[in-house]
Amino acid sequence: QVQLVESGGGLVQPGGSLRLACAASGFTFSRYGMSWYPHAPGKERELVAGNTSIDGSTNYADSVKGRFTISRDNAKNTVYLQMNSLKPEGTAVYYCNARRRTSYKDYDYWGQGTQVTVSS
Repeated sequence: QVQLVESGGGLVQPGGSLRLACAASGFTFSRYGMSWYPHAPGKERELVAGNTSIDGSTNYADSVKGRFTISRDNAKNTVYLQMNSLKPEGTAVYYCNARRRTSYKDYDYWGQGTQVTVSS
């Protein structure tokens, strides 16, 4: 059974930091690209950070470049999102995504999300 379990969310003041974690099970983690998608009320879910399975390269939304860092530990089947200098507009439920595309099938898994609230 595929599972993605996010943790690490909470309430933080503007300018503060949080580290999110997403523990994966039920699939071969190292073969999947991993990403984080915040979903704020009234807005669409959008990618802020991604990490590929092939060479570990990363990509970030312009809004978080220099502040957020995505990393993965294939031995622990876990992907992380270090968030620094958080802003109130960063308030959202953060979802972990695992994705793999093959010539015959696409695989796309989501976690249940973890709430991040940036407020003074």
